[in-house]
Amino acid sequence: MRRLTIALAAMLLLGTAAPAAAKTAFPEVIQLPTAFEAEGITIGARTTFYAGSLADGTIVEGNLRTGDVEVFVEGTPGQIAVGMSYDKRSGYLFVAGGPFGEARVYDTKTGDLVASYAMQSGGAFGDFINDVIVTRTGAYFTNSFAAEIYRIPLGAGGNLLSSTAEAIPLSGDWVQIDGPFVFNANGIEANPKGDTLLVVSSAGSALYTVDAYSGVASQVDLGGPLAFGDGLALAGKTLYVVQNQLNQIGVIDLHPSMNSGVVGDPITSPFFNVPTTAAVFGSALYAVNAKFGTPPEGTPYEVVRVDRR
Repeated sequence: MRRLTIALAAMLLLGTAAPAAAKTAFPEVIQLPTAFEAEGITIGARTTFYAGSLADGTIVEGNLRTGDVEVFVEGTPGQIAVGMSYDKRSGYLFVAGGPFGEARVYDTKTGDLVASYAMQSGGAFGDFINDVIVTRTGAYFTNSFAAEIYRIPLGAGGNLLSSTAEAIPLSGDWVQIDGPFVFNANGIEANPKGDTLLVVSSAGSALYTVDAYSGVASQVDLGGPLAFGDGLALAGKTLYVVQNQLNQIGVIDLHPSMNSGVVGDPITSPFFNVPTTAAVFGSALYAVNAKFGTPPEGTPYEVVRVDRR
């Protein structure tokens, strides 16, 4: 595995390099590789995190405590890494493959590709496998271009039980807005039992609960639209919604039934630059800057830590 340590800072004074500043424990900003085109993030074992690239599917492994980052999976032309989720039972990393209609599973102990899954609806607008959440019984993926989610069944120890993914049509209150490059189902989360999912529709500005087995959806009453919803992170009864173009993370106090919620003041940071996904670690949230609309060449990408509430 190629080490790719990112230095925090360097200073030049009168043409002579000064000693580098000491690293701060749990830094507020963690640098990712230049031109990385970051999108997804998840927390692994202890203080480890993983972030993926839209450029070529590169996945980096980093340390939240030190800010060090290294390449975990080398990129491949024609491949991307979008949302991801870590299963602490198996140590497997589940990665959504975007417009290629596929998902991949890696062993974080070895870096090996364990399995890949086709997730293709055959619809008129193609597929975009966008995000994933692991529950006790399955890994669930959203397809932004089709009214369906996908499930990879998992055993008690997190072992893969099938070589194929099950397509689950979305029904009930679900509203699909068709069109080329229209992103519907995006971020996904699950309750502790894993029988109810939370799915945000970017195009519909709405949040839904979804039965994990039938796909029946019920819109969550938030008292208004949920604009620019992207990645989700759930901690207890608080749902965090990354609102990418608004450069903020929405905070929703969910009713125990999850059928309604109260929207509080959003979390912001001067370091946010079109964040897309976030992950919970202790009292903090870690969000990755995607910087959509910025040419990636020469552009730095970051993971940003903010306090959660």
